[in-house]
Amino acid sequence: MSPFHELRHHYASLLISSGCSVTVVQRRLGHATAEETLDTYSHLWPDDDEKTTHAVDSLLGAVLSLNPRGMAASDNG
Repeated sequence: MSPFHELRHHYASLLISSGCSVTVVQRRLGHATAEETLDTYSHLWPDDDEKTTHAVDSLLGAVLSLNPRGMAASDNG
């Protein structure tokens, strides 16, 4: 890989790790389609399964910390 392509790949990875969308990275790299960007860089985006698991865990953790017995507020009597 040439130094130019290494720099380009590094730039793309910085954008992705900063949370930029596929379309933003596509435009910045001058790709004709988002598919072209994803074909090259999809392995760098965080896995959606991890993100959804974290989101649900965070929500459930917040709910349980407010109500540790897992009861509805009306059940606390």
